[in-house]
Amino acid sequence: MHIALVVYDRFTALDAVGPYEILSRLPGVRLDFVAERAGTVRADTGFLALSADRALHEVPEPDVVVVSGGPGTRAQLENPALLEWLRAADAASTWTTSVCSGSLLLAAAGLLRGRRATSHWTALDLLGTFGAEPADERVVTDGKYVTAAGVSAGIDMALTLSGRLAGDEHAQAVQLLTEYDPQPPYDAGSPRKAPAHLVEELRAGSRFSLT
Repeated sequence: MHIALVVYDRFTALDAVGPYEILSRLPGVRLDFVAERAGTVRADTGFLALSADRALHEVPEPDVVVVSGGPGTRAQLENPALLEWLRAADAASTWTTSVCSGSLLLAAAGLLRGRRATSHWTALDLLGTFGAEPADERVVTDGKYVTAAGVSAGIDMALTLSGRLAGDEHAQAVQLLTEYDPQPPYDAGSPRKAPAHLVEELRAGSRFSLT
């Protein structure tokens, strides 16, 4: 099984590393970080970089596509090289997935038209502008498309996908091995739970704003 994990300048690190940590443990898997050009790709904070060992054109038919999100999404929404690759890769893939605002790229490529999908809460409404049906859920599966809400939800998406690919017991074993048992010190992980003033402050300064 060949998994292509798409990154680009100013992606969010956990969007890529979270799914990588889970999916890299699938039996017989080959996982490549891919970008428009092979080489170093720097995350949104500027402190971390990943090596994309392969360019998009070198991975034309992956079995699974995982598209990361982040502030760099905006610049990629009109990148013909990436959007054309997504359409071509999707034609051959078994699963096409995204984390956070990565779903906007799938939608911009025309892959989510008429399908339910999720994204980071500040970007969720934008899915509708591309013909998708926004769903305020942590992980959404519609056919072969699996989309995750913001950042940390990529781990949930990857576990969901692992269960579909290798069975529930494998996914449970990976969850246990990685000790993924969230017990956060604050209950502010969604706009429904966080203090209202924080929600408004973050929404007003949204890094995903396309305006």
